[in-house]
Amino acid sequence: MEMNLQKYLAFVKTVEYGSFTRAAEILSYSQSSISRMIADLEKEWNVTLLERGIGGVKLTSDGTKLLPYAKNVVAEYEKLQMEIDELNGLQSGLIRIGTFSSVATHWLPNIIKAFQKDYPNIDYELLLGDYTEIEEWIAEGRVDCGFLRLPTRSEFETISLEQDRLLAVIPEDHPLAGCEKFPVQALCDEPFMLLEKGAKAEISEIFEKNGLSPKVKFTTWDDYAVMSMVESGLGISILPELILKRIPYRIVAKELDVPAYREIGLALKSRKTASLAVRRFLDYLSYR
Repeated sequence: MEMNLQKYLAFVKTVEYGSFTRAAEILSYSQSSISRMIADLEKEWNVTLLERGIGGVKLTSDGTKLLPYAKNVVAEYEKLQMEIDELNGLQSGLIRIGTFSSVATHWLPNIIKAFQKDYPNIDYELLLGDYTEIEEWIAEGRVDCGFLRLPTRSEFETISLEQDRLLAVIPEDHPLAGCEKFPVQALCDEPFMLLEKGAKAEISEIFEKNGLSPKVKFTTWDDYAVMSMVESGLGISILPELILKRIPYRIVAKELDVPAYREIGLALKSRKTASLAVRRFLDYLSYR
């Protein structure tokens, strides 16, 4: 029975990621083991589930019909494991978390440290991405929960955690380094380093709301690349206050003369269907 479940899981994950190799990485098997398990299913069921090609794998018509049933078996097994975890009082478990760099750097170590003290046998899988990627991971079940900019998708349950100010970031020798608040219009006077990726464009919204057009010279989702370029005098930027803690760069962060912030929260599909480990993990968010 256990082996059959592993075969169903191999089938579901291979379809989900479109690749034997990715499914093997996620399930901690070798690529050949995943391929063999699916071949075993095909032999047992006397059908071809997947078309193998250079670009990956695709469902056959038979595979398309059978996939929902395999998913249901896997989902019911996961529910069974959740009930077992409840009875065993969290003696084991895995929490899969979607996050972005500033939360991963400054919040998660403290949260996990506090949680691990009480539940030392829980394991963690962290996936680093942008807001759009994390939303997709939550929706498809790739992660149990994810840190996001709010608001997010209406079907998610969310917990608001903090309003994180967005600050102007300039070199130490900048003419406006001594100002009390950085004038938002001055953001258009020199090259701008834009921290953005995907559809959730919080920094671009600042310019749109104020009718401004910055001279964007560099766009990335790497906070530290932006800080390094600002330090080198290549331009200025806007960064969230959270990522500006304990930085090694010679830069100055200034509050803007217009209110600007992002609301950070945690999202998940549903508390009711979440595992016991995830539900307990939510109680430790205050340790950030």
